[in-house]
Amino acid sequence: MDLLNINDPSFLKDCSNHDLEDLAGDIRRFLIENLSETGGHLGPNLGVVELTLVLHQLYDSPKDKFLWDVGHQAYVHKILTGRAEKFDTLRKYQGLCGFPKRNESIHDVWETGHSSTSLSGAMGMALARDLNGGDESVLPIIGDGALTGGMALEALNHIGHEQTDLTVILNDNEMSIAPNVGAMHSMLGRMRTAGKYQRAKDDLEMLIKKIPAFGGRLAATAERVKDSMKYLLVSGMFFEELGFTYLGPVDGHDLDDLKTNISYAKKTKGPVIVHVVTKKGKGYAPAENDDKGTWHGLGPYKIESGEVVKKPGPPSYSGVFAETLKTIARSDNRLVAVTPAMPGGSGLDKFAQEFPDRMYDVGIAEQHATTMSAGLATQGMKPVFAVYSTFLQRGYDQVIHDVCRQNLNVFFAIDRAGLVGADGETHQGVFDITYLRALPNMTIMQPKDENEMQHLLYTAYKHDNGPIAIRYPRGGGTGAEMDQELKTLPIGKWETLNDGEDITLLAFGTMIPVAEQAAVLLQEQGISAEVVNARSIKPLDGEKLKEIAASKRFVLTIEEHALLGGFGSAVLEYYHEQRLHGVHVERMGIPDRYIEHGGVGDLLQEIGLTPEGIVERVKYEIPEKQREA
Repeated sequence: MDLLNINDPSFLKDCSNHDLEDLAGDIRRFLIENLSETGGHLGPNLGVVELTLVLHQLYDSPKDKFLWDVGHQAYVHKILTGRAEKFDTLRKYQGLCGFPKRNESIHDVWETGHSSTSLSGAMGMALARDLNGGDESVLPIIGDGALTGGMALEALNHIGHEQTDLTVILNDNEMSIAPNVGAMHSMLGRMRTAGKYQRAKDDLEMLIKKIPAFGGRLAATAERVKDSMKYLLVSGMFFEELGFTYLGPVDGHDLDDLKTNISYAKKTKGPVIVHVVTKKGKGYAPAENDDKGTWHGLGPYKIESGEVVKKPGPPSYSGVFAETLKTIARSDNRLVAVTPAMPGGSGLDKFAQEFPDRMYDVGIAEQHATTMSAGLATQGMKPVFAVYSTFLQRGYDQVIHDVCRQNLNVFFAIDRAGLVGADGETHQGVFDITYLRALPNMTIMQPKDENEMQHLLYTAYKHDNGPIAIRYPRGGGTGAEMDQELKTLPIGKWETLNDGEDITLLAFGTMIPVAEQAAVLLQEQGISAEVVNARSIKPLDGEKLKEIAASKRFVLTIEEHALLGGFGSAVLEYYHEQRLHGVHVERMGIPDRYIEHGGVGDLLQEIGLTPEGIVERVKYEIPEKQREA
């Protein structure tokens, strides 16, 4: 079938199973071919092809609401809702979003990027439907990894209590980004092997109904027998006790099995869980055989061999983090590492190979990870919580209440700080300075390159005066020469990289090379620019700021972070508090809006965080130099 001609999923109503099987093959080939060029979340989507086809055949989107938790598994949904022709732009600048996007299609009713939100969103939609007298179905599709998130468990509890009509599709592929951990994963494993609980329960109830009713005692005995049988057939009891009807396990690649159980769920009153077991990467051997999470989300690859196309370059910041952490851990048994289901992305899988007893993957549970790290710190341990900037947001109350308030020595290694590109606005790490610098006792720093990175990591490890955060970007470093010996760097002290008389450019991290290039361009315009590596974001370097004020130099702060409440705001606050009102300070950073997906270079160009953008801003602010040029 020509997938480019699909406009909406209504054509599926007339499709036979044979038609659906052919279409499933077409979709898999389409995904494998297109994602080999663009990259993306291949494995998760290959696993949900049949499930997505059956859902769209049995329900009527957009009247019926599909909520794709996380959104990694929505590619097939996008194809069936008329967006196949845009797949060559997937996750590219101004192209097709890699997640559900409400302004992209009426079939995308819920936007996701962080996991474990779909059940709460679905409950809100179902309650609104009931209040408005509607009859539409609401179906969150959530993975087994996302189900370990605390928010998902809170929602399950409430949905079961309210007994609202709602069908939860539990897509159990036995693996999220990393191998799942915890009791929930173990329980689902038992369910997969326990057989058809619902069928056995129905058979038992039919048998009981055939017994002649001749007194309350027999009826009560029969109910006890049925109840005992339910616990004997333990599969599904967790959900049944929460108030759900449990259906499954269902073979997620068997069209008849899917249709039978989802059709039954459609007719069942109250909340229903349909436990669908799928194979991540189904239909493409390299993705099917993946046991490291490589094919969860990746860049371009060679279809025939499955070889991922990697561009040569310097070590990644995550790699430097892992190697430095291992070096420190060899001399201090107190150092332990914590990750919320991101061992591979954070580099901690390498740490775990050498120190398996000192690395804790807690699953998708950022709140728990934060407070557990605080508990470790109270006992004299040195916990390193490796977390993406965007995911630390999920543990914010715990950072405030359990870490900073108690002034505990928790080391936050904040990966993916700044723009991350293709994953878009849900994953851009551009708010952490704002939400962390307001907290008493918190220290925040960022390196200009990978050599300074290793020293700041060592500095954070040696820091015994409360919580400290080292933020660093996604991807490769600058190719800086690496020192052989680790050393501490002074907290609250900046580094002057280039002297200048007219203007001071205060930058840090990824903006240092940009500022240095801008200084060269400004010199050509007759403007002498000082470049300062403001690696200590909290506390600021008060001595340097006072020296700049005394020199009467114009100050421009540059940050790959939200302007509101960011580093530039901190500089302005300092000058205000010190009553140094004559200092001319301007700020460049990310404006007050969400930044969508695209290449990081394209996004920086869009918001003006380029050497040329800095030059234009400086010339606008000091027109006398512009006239001289």
